[in-house]
Amino acid sequence: MVAFVTPPAVLSALSRMGHDAATWRRLRRLQVTEVADRAGVSRHTVMRLEAGGSISTENLLRISRALGVLEELSLSLDPLSTDVGRLRAEEQLPKRVRRPKVAGPT
Repeated sequence: MVAFVTPPAVLSALSRMGHDAATWRRLRRLQVTEVADRAGVSRHTVMRLEAGGSISTENLLRISRALGVLEELSLSLDPLSTDVGRLRAEEQLPKRVRRPKVAGPT
């Protein structure tokens, strides 16, 4: 079994997202248990997110919904909100992306 090391950029993003989730919770004057109940997750899951730990995408979205920021989170992945996305908006995107074939010996 191969063990993968979490890249520093991902660890940093987890930490920032956890800090931001905790800040949103406090701004909404909610306790961890209230967020957990609203999200349908355990209190431990909310605490793990806020501590910068890894949780499932579904649980991240559930907690974001409970905090009232689900729409902002989903819009952050909108390709049309970036310059590159807007420039390429008119292009027909491929259904699959494949590596080009390398010519072998003949």
